[in-house]
Amino acid sequence: MKVVLGLVVGLVAVRYLALAGRDMLHVPVLERQNFRGRTVITAGGILIIAAALVIEAGRSTLGAFHLGDPPGQNPARPLVLFACFGFGLLGLLDDVLGDSSAQGFLGHLGALARGRLTTGALKVIGGAAIALVLAASPGFITGKRLIADAVLIALAANLANLLDRAPGRAIKWAIVAYIPLAVVAGTDEVAMALAPVMGAALGLLGDDLHERIMLGDTGANVLGAVLGMGIVLDVGRGSRNAILVVLIVLNVAAELFSFSTVIDRVPPLRAFDRWGRRRDATLPATAESGTDASTGTDRARTSPPVDSPRAAGGREGR
Repeated sequence: MKVVLGLVVGLVAVRYLALAGRDMLHVPVLERQNFRGRTVITAGGILIIAAALVIEAGRSTLGAFHLGDPPGQNPARPLVLFACFGFGLLGLLDDVLGDSSAQGFLGHLGALARGRLTTGALKVIGGAAIALVLAASPGFITGKRLIADAVLIALAANLANLLDRAPGRAIKWAIVAYIPLAVVAGTDEVAMALAPVMGAALGLLGDDLHERIMLGDTGANVLGAVLGMGIVLDVGRGSRNAILVVLIVLNVAAELFSFSTVIDRVPPLRAFDRWGRRRDATLPATAESGTDASTGTDRARTSPPVDSPRAAGGREGR
């Protein structure tokens, strides 16, 4: 019941923030035009981060007055909140400042080797650093385990970015990944920490599907990192290793071909992917083919406004 309440509170909080903050988000730096020319707010994941912060502040205050868990009793909650802020900040920088001059891990690291720091390289380096801090926080572990868990968190965040190429896709698959994790976690501390974030993501699904808000790297980063953090905190070592292998395979595969093409060719995946979308929201085949494994840049869904300073540079981001 507590987990369900956490999901509901997260959903209600993000819906209030989405309604109250709609004017705040309608600023040129956060607006893009999608493939049909609709103006869409990007970096909508800011709302998930804000909802998580408000809820944690409320839970800490209530706990101090003996209404709920006392402050500090659940160490998973501040870790999840740190994952939200850390990975969300890196994603926001890429949403606002990123460009498409370098693509993929090799492209961004190659640019860095030539002395040019891209937002994609910043995400790789910053994401690795944040993941190491998160993986080290649960307690003493071996160096190999620390690296493995950090890689798991970072790759989970990146995979969510890769999936954010069509309306609602990243949130749908995040929920799919969350369900078995929620079963494993049950009603423990990790389950209580994850529930508001996942409830907030669910609360934005309708806006994402109907192209009013896009998660952007800001939101996709957060969902992937939080799920990765939950796996590190609550899943056994053997299962974590298996999940890590799957994440490595998927991230490497993204350098070679488009997930969107695969989804479109497999009927069950295509049906799930298109469920809830606008009927005219089928992506053009040419738009579906782009991949960018290190930034998750969604060239399929949006392009910068024609009057944007970045439009002249050819950016095709969120």
